[in-house]
Amino acid sequence: MKKKDVIALISAFVVLLIILLLPNPETLPVVGQRALAVLAFAVILWVTEAVTYPVSAVMIVSLLAVFIGLSPTIEDPSVTYGTSQALQTAVGGFSSTAVLLVGGALVLAAAMEITGLHRRIALYILSKVGIKPGRLVIGTIFVSFVLALFMPSATARAGTLVPILLGIVAAFGLSRESRLSALLMITAVQSISIWNIGIKTAAAQNMVALGFIEAEYDMTITWMEWFIYAAPWAVLMSILLYFVMTRLIKPDLPSLSETNSLQKQLDELGKMSGKEKRLITIAVALLVLWSTEGIFHPFDSTTVMIVAVAVMLTPGIGIFSWKEVQTKIPWGTLVVFATGISLGVVLLNTEGASWLSANSFELMGINDMPLIAMVALLALFNILIHLGFASATSLASAFIPIVIALVAGMEPTAFNGIGLVLIMQFVISFGFLLPVNAPQNMVGYGTGAFTVKEFLKSGIPLTVIGYALIVLFSATYWQWIGLL
Repeated sequence: MKKKDVIALISAFVVLLIILLLPNPETLPVVGQRALAVLAFAVILWVTEAVTYPVSAVMIVSLLAVFIGLSPTIEDPSVTYGTSQALQTAVGGFSSTAVLLVGGALVLAAAMEITGLHRRIALYILSKVGIKPGRLVIGTIFVSFVLALFMPSATARAGTLVPILLGIVAAFGLSRESRLSALLMITAVQSISIWNIGIKTAAAQNMVALGFIEAEYDMTITWMEWFIYAAPWAVLMSILLYFVMTRLIKPDLPSLSETNSLQKQLDELGKMSGKEKRLITIAVALLVLWSTEGIFHPFDSTTVMIVAVAVMLTPGIGIFSWKEVQTKIPWGTLVVFATGISLGVVLLNTEGASWLSANSFELMGINDMPLIAMVALLALFNILIHLGFASATSLASAFIPIVIALVAGMEPTAFNGIGLVLIMQFVISFGFLLPVNAPQNMVGYGTGAFTVKEFLKSGIPLTVIGYALIVLFSATYWQWIGLL
């Protein structure tokens, strides 16, 4: 381990012990204080990345099992929870249907990679928009949207787009450090962040929030409901992204002798294989069933996803065998995701989240603020703390339970509390400011196509615009359609 990682790990344990040893506030159960101690430990590990996320997940589960297990119950302080019951709670997130949806989504992303269909789709779209910089920006944004419909991993979508965009730059005879390369690469990763918000199944952190909503409110939000809520915001942001990028970076392009370079790359892929055709059929069927959930059929998103995985694994009509796909699934992602849900549910059940909410936002008088002022303040706080998080999934695990607790302490008829939770989840997907704020940003940054300063020049206006639109939509559209 690096020295800074050792220091961060030791700091996490020190903070954990300090919170555990502090006098227990009268308004906070002992078990709630211990849950908050584990939360502080987790946040330090997540922010510093002292250990990998899967390793941090195992540590968090272990600490929850021990400290919650040895804690007196809220109902009867003379009785402890016991480590067996505490461990069941600590791994409770693994039984969430949201984890199954994310797991199935990762299998779908692997299918796209194995068949190469994602590359064919991206090349086809980009070959049709033309080679002028403005058209390439439009094509890049549109590809990000289309891939978000079928590839529920921002990192995978970046991994698809980046090599193709570098190929376009090379076709002009330009280097990776050229202005065209910076223009396309920044556009790609920023548009991926935008459509993480616009589409329910585009990002794992969305499933974290939905997992909490299902656990706390015993309800779910369909694919189409999410799309109706968030897609208009994402469309507007995409349009504004085009204007920001085309005015921020103006590349001087040499004449391109091979104007059909993209078509040539597409032709080199050959005819579409049988597996690609079957995958397109499965992906389109998924999209249709997701978008009509609760309208034309009773099947929820997760059930549809699991059935699709079963079809993809069925010999003869499927896409691959289990042996082929299992090595391409980032199992650590699922572990982290499930652990985040577990930690959030523990914070809610032990009253740790409600105590933290009462002693932070409520002390600021947020309960007495007008709804729009409340949204503006929470969104601003959300954006600021995101600067310290490299993982939106981790941020959702830490922040969304506090928002749910805040909503629970308010007048139930004041507004739709679930809507406020969902809007804060939208803001959690803001990864516009720094390369380290999102994994897709790091994929683009790793090419050397742009500097941190260049990224920040686009990130500042996009963050300001995105924040303003969140407030504007909260005052208008989201109230009109009943989200707030």
